[in-house]
Amino acid sequence: MTDSDDPIGGETDTSINSSLDAVRAIRSEVAKVVVGQDGVVSGLIAAILVKGHVLLEGVPGVAKTLVVKTLGAALDLDVKRVQFTPDLMPSDVLGQLVLDRTGDFRFRQGPVFTNMLIADEINRTPPKTQAALLEAMEERQVSGDGVTRPLPSPFVVIATQNPIEYEGTYPLPEAQLDRFLFKLDVGYPSAEQELEVIRRHDEGFDPHDVAAAGVTTVATVADLEAGRRAVVDLRVEDPVRRYVIDLARATREHPAVLLGVSPRGAAAHLHASKAWAWLSGRDFVTPDEVKTIARPALGHRLLLRPELELEGVSVETVLDSVLASTPVPR
Repeated sequence: MTDSDDPIGGETDTSINSSLDAVRAIRSEVAKVVVGQDGVVSGLIAAILVKGHVLLEGVPGVAKTLVVKTLGAALDLDVKRVQFTPDLMPSDVLGQLVLDRTGDFRFRQGPVFTNMLIADEINRTPPKTQAALLEAMEERQVSGDGVTRPLPSPFVVIATQNPIEYEGTYPLPEAQLDRFLFKLDVGYPSAEQELEVIRRHDEGFDPHDVAAAGVTTVATVADLEAGRRAVVDLRVEDPVRRYVIDLARATREHPAVLLGVSPRGAAAHLHASKAWAWLSGRDFVTPDEVKTIARPALGHRLLLRPELELEGVSVETVLDSVLASTPVPR
C-alpha cells in the first residue's frame, strides 16, 4: 500500500464527524515518531476499524515494530508485545493453569488477553505456537481445559516478519495467512525522509521511548466503536459487491494460481473497502476503493503454482492481470 493511495488527509465531503476526526488524528501522532509510512499507518487504522489483523513485512530496520508501538500509544487500548522465538510455547502466548497457594489451579492469562497484540517476528516461532493463535484470531477466544475464555474487545493481532531471512524461520501456512486482513509491505523511506530520520536520531531521539516524543492518546475506544458502526452502515451497491466477487473468482481461475481467494477473503476485501471509503470521508463505496485495497487485502491469500514461480511469475503480476482483465462497474 503506497502513500499515494492514502485516504487520510485528502479532500472529504461534509459527512466528517468527531469520530472520524479522532481516528484521523492517529496518523499525526504516529508521525511524531515514524517518518513516512503514511500508507501503512492508514492500512493499520482501516484494519482496526473492521476488527482485522495485519501482517507487516519488511527488511530489518524500517520501523515495523516502532510504527505499531506508536500506534498503540495513540490509541486508548491495552497493548502487549510478544517477541516470537524458536522456543516460545503456546502457553507463553495463551496462558496456562497454575497452582496457587491454596492448592487450587487457576488460569493465568497470557499476553493474548489484550486489545492489541504485537506478534514480533511471528515467523521465528514453530508452527505449533503459530497455530495457537488461530482460534484467537478467528473467534476471539481461547479454549483450554474445557473452558472457553473470551478475549477483550476490540482485539487485533499485528504481526511482523522479515521476508529475506529463511534460516531459523517457519513460514506461515495458508490457513493462518488467510486470517490476516492485510499484508502490508513496509519499505525503505525516501531520501528526504531518511534524512529526517537521521536528523532526529542525531538530536537524541530514542525509538524505545515513544512517550518522550510527545505521543498522546487521541482516539478512544468510543471513537473506534463509533467509527466501526459508521463503516458497517456505509452503502454498497450490488454492482460493487459483484465486482468484489468477480475479482475473487478471477484469482481462482487464473492459470498461475493454485489456491485463489476464499469467500472469507472476499468478505474481508469488502470490509476493508468500506473502511477505506469511510477514512476518505464518503458514506458509500466505489470501485476505486475496491481496486486500491485489493493488493494488500488479496495478495497474501494467493498460492501460485510452483513451476510458474520458478519462471518468475509473482503474486503482484497475477493481481495486476486480474485487476486489468476484470470489468469495472460504471
